[in-house]
Amino acid sequence: MTRILLVEDDDDVREMVYQILTREGYEVEQTANGRLALESFQKNPADLVITDLIMPEKEGLEMIRDLVNGYTGVKIIAISGGGRLDPGDYLRTARVFGARKTIHKPFGRSELLDTVKAVLEEK
Repeated sequence: MTRILLVEDDDDVREMVYQILTREGYEVEQTANGRLALESFQKNPADLVITDLIMPEKEGLEMIRDLVNGYTGVKIIAISGGGRLDPGDYLRTARVFGARKTIHKPFGRSELLDTVKAVLEEK
């Protein structure tokens, strides 16, 4: 079974994404910030990481950088609805840091699942 690590500080968004992914048969572990996500990934690496970018304790961009530097071939999807800057700025930066794909919030079920499938199929 494909294992996904979901990193999102917004409880409602995290639950929505969790429900979508588990209904499609993915095993999903959830965390609320980048620090907890890194600890989880170190103990049990996931096939895919889906992470928000603006979070407490350790932001998504820092976590992406740490994962890419520490784990060859890690697959990451970054999601963001913005912050102080335009959300596109954060998402472009996430791609530079190593995210394979990005999704702008709000997003729908199809966009999420299509993006997950595309990233999992990449070599």
